[in-house]
Amino acid sequence: MRVPVLTYHSNNISGNDYARNDHVALAEDLRLIHRAGLRIVPLARVVEVLLGEAAGSTLDGAVALSFDDGSWFDWHDIEHPSCGLQRGFAGILRDFAAETGSAVHATSFVIVSPEARTELDRTCLVGRGWWGDDWWGAAQREGVLSIESHSWDHNHHTLAVTAQREQRKGTFRSIDNHVDADAQIRQAADWLDALLAPHQSSLFAYPYGESNDYLVREYLPRFMHQHRLRAAFDTEAGPVHASSGRWQLPRYVCGQHWTAPEDLARLLDE
Repeated sequence: MRVPVLTYHSNNISGNDYARNDHVALAEDLRLIHRAGLRIVPLARVVEVLLGEAAGSTLDGAVALSFDDGSWFDWHDIEHPSCGLQRGFAGILRDFAAETGSAVHATSFVIVSPEARTELDRTCLVGRGWWGDDWWGAAQREGVLSIESHSWDHNHHTLAVTAQREQRKGTFRSIDNHVDADAQIRQAADWLDALLAPHQSSLFAYPYGESNDYLVREYLPRFMHQHRLRAAFDTEAGPVHASSGRWQLPRYVCGQHWTAPEDLARLLDE
């Protein structure tokens, strides 16, 4: 079992070429994956195999996809103010499936707090309401995207107030006690489960890709009966393999771990 998990951010648009636009990169990377004879599997299947709930052979030649932050760009086609019309991530997946006949699936890790997303829409985007959640239910029902947790408010540095008690913002390493972890992780799971029932959230992606010993060794493993999650992902470069720790699973990030198709080809060859 060696499965690369490739991660994209739909908000990453500063041009219309591969290196500056994750939508362009995703569309090209899907075809690269197909030409390499690899197939795309749901991230939840990777976790099932890791936990011994499915046969490892189901991941032979497999790649998994994840999207972080969960704005409308994950689902909708959007007219970007400086870069023009952008095909949404879900549309890119559908186009690829129609073109190749291949199965496609990605996990969208979303920031859950409605108030935080409203503020982030102003501080990180252009204030046009592009960080809403009205598409989450439709995405979950269609089955091309699964909606999972990227925390309550990302402890984001541009927010006036976050759920971190001491307002140590801009890092997830400061979520180092039960109160803050519950506010960021269990509160997010509760809200998602209520909104998307009967779907239940089971996967978590650390904001900024940052974990800490408290979350990995204490909160996540000891309080599963409360937060109900099954695995968590950071952004340490590497494939998920049989000995990977379930609360610190690695992912490759577009723009960080590769910036051109030939870089991804080498990564997949490894």
